[in-house]
Formats: sequence, structure tokens, C-alpha cells
Amino acid sequence: NIIIFQYLYFLIYVQEREPKCPTVVPVYDFNPEEDAAKIETAIKTKGIDEQKIIEILTKRSCSQRAEIAFEYEKRAKKDLVSALKGALSGSLEHLILGLMKSTAQYDASELKSSMKGLGTDEESLIEMVCSRSKEELMEIKKVYREMFKKELEKDVSGDTSGDFAKLLLALVQSLYEAGVNRKGTDVTTWISIFSERSVPHLQKVFERYKRYSPYDIKESIRKEVKGDLEKSFLTLVECMENKHLYFASRLNDAMKSKSVKDKVVTRIIVSRCEVDLMKVRTEFKRNFGKSLYQTILEHTKGDYQRALLNLCGGDD
Repeated sequence: NIIIFQYLYFLIYVQEREPKCPTVVPVYDFNPEEDAAKIETAIKTKGIDEQKIIEILTKRSCSQRAEIAFEYEKRAKKDLVSALKGALSGSLEHLILGLMKSTAQYDASELKSSMKGLGTDEESLIEMVCSRSKEELMEIKKVYREMFKKELEKDVSGDTSGDFAKLLLALVQSLYEAGVNRKGTDVTTWISIFSERSVPHLQKVFERYKRYSPYDIKESIRKEVKGDLEKSFLTLVECMENKHLYFASRLNDAMKSKSVKDKVVTRIIVSRCEVDLMKVRTEFKRNFGKSLYQTILEHTKGDYQRALLNLCGGDD
């Protein structure tokens, strides 16, 4: 076991800020008053002009959408989000309302809904907490407090238990209490080291790990822990190895089955379109033999499909 912890210790490096690779960027020659007027007409139209709403909101940046919302409220004397809620439904509604939030607000809302009501959506919780950088999590915590008047840590601890809860809390709190020099190993040490969340020089680290152990790190994790804790550790390793491939794999899995997991597809596309979706697209094509654009085209339909394709930003 000590080999695993030596390896995990190597994962602790200074956090490297990645350059953004968005598919949605601010539109040139932006006119928020004109956009607001068009959306007002689209909502008032008999039968709702969803295509016009999609065309505008999926092709503006988050800050531009906020300006449109401001202008809409001035014109229509009502909140744009409420108007969109009344006009849209289903997966399209969820996607468009997601776009009306900042990336951190959207993540905070998705975390909240994964812990709401009977039963916790552990899969969503793992995806969001384990794939976000330390900077992203700090911003999400701040926004979560502003939006829900509660601490994210409190909600996480109230909805999870055992070592799984300890790991999620450690990640959310960005704790680091290195137990590397201690004799003997346990799950607490894993949690302590993993929760530092810094990005390593992974290729060198993996090579070094292979010299120490007959197993790769994922095999070692599978041997040591089970259940949600295992999924969390594996997600962390996958994100440390290649975060964009992790998101591409999640998208591929969500659209592989007959019934598409709309919530997963929406969450990843909406939360990454202004961050790194271009890199996710590249990994998708490289690993799954067809583009993300073509996969969306094949597995979704209607206005929801149109919105996803716009956010995807093109074929590869």
C-alpha cells in the first residue's frame, strides 16, 4: 500500500492554470437592446419561436446574456429567466436556463439539485466535485453561499456519509494534511493527499509509479476501495491524467444507450462551453472515432439538438 501513497504524494505540485478553450465566445458587434427585443417577440409569438431564442442565447457569452436580461427587464417589465421558464419546457428549458447563469452559478445549482429531495445523485456529485479545479471549487463555494444562504460543505456532509463524505468534504475544503511520512496507510491518507488537487507532471509520475508497482494506479485503487469512494478516486485520477478525455468519455457514455442521459449531456456542454469544450471535442474525436457534433446529431433531436449543436460550436 505504501507504494500507492508514494505515488499520490508525487501528484502534489503547484496548480497550473490552463488556458481557456471555449466554443462559445462573445459575439462581435453585440447589441443587447436588439437581442432583448427579438427575444421578447419570440416569447410573445403564438406557439413560441424557440429557434430565435436558441439562436441568440447559445451564441452569446455569459456576460452578454446578462446584458440581454437587463435590457429585457427594462423593456418587458419582467424577469427574463421567469419569462423563459414560462415559454420553454423539458431538456431545452433546462439548457437555456443553465445558460442564463455564470459557470460557477450553474455548477452551484447542479450541486444543489444533486442533493435535493429523496436520495442523493452520487454520480453527479462525484463528477462535479472531483473534476473541478481548486480555483473553480473556491468560486463555486462562494456562489453557493450567495445563492442558497448555506455552506456547500454543510449540504455535502448532510447528504453523504463515511469515507465518501470525508473525501468530498476534503475536496470542497481543499484541505491538505500530508500523511506521507506516517507508518501504515489508510483511506484517510488517500483523502488527505488527493484533496490537495494540484496538477502534476503526470507522465513522469506515472513512469515512476510503474517502477514501484506491478499495478497501475487505477488497478491499485480498485483493489483497495469500493463503491462511491472508488468512483471518486478513479474520477480524480482520470481528471489528473486528462480532464478533457474524462468529460468526453462521460458524454460518450451518456449518448451511447438508447435513452440519452439529457441531464449529463446538458450539464457538461453548458458548464464547459465557455471553459474548455474545444479540448473536450478534440479528445472525443480522437478516442471515439466520430465527432461530438455528429454524435449529438445522431442521438438527440429537435430544438434541444439545435441548442446543443450551437454550443458545441462546429464539427471536427
